[in-house]
Amino acid sequence: MHELAICQSLMEQVESIADERDASRVTSITIGMGPLAGVEVQLLKNAYPIASAGTVAEDADLVIEQLPIKVRCNQCGAESDALPNKLTCQQCGDWRTTLISGDEMMLMSLELEKKNESASDVVH
Repeated sequence: MHELAICQSLMEQVESIADERDASRVTSITIGMGPLAGVEVQLLKNAYPIASAGTVAEDADLVIEQLPIKVRCNQCGAESDALPNKLTCQQCGDWRTTLISGDEMMLMSLELEKKNESASDVVH
């Protein structure tokens, strides 16, 4: 299950950012993920409590935002949305396209609680 390894890597990144910002805990983690990222959302959600145990993000909410699939047509140059099994241009219908988004997974934002302050901080 590579989703656990992904969550462990995410926790390393989150802990590093929390440490840089002098945060006592992370209350929310938002990641963006395209349908072609090769990650099963439910398996990622199942792995998250295991990977976050004992970290500053142990009780944080994990929010997963779906990112769209976008292609650039190699014939007409148009950029358009596409389906996972149909990466064709919506302008001219050509199949010769280049994927420009939809296969990524990225940390989009964190909500942090500072150690010596009552206010929270949002990092984008």
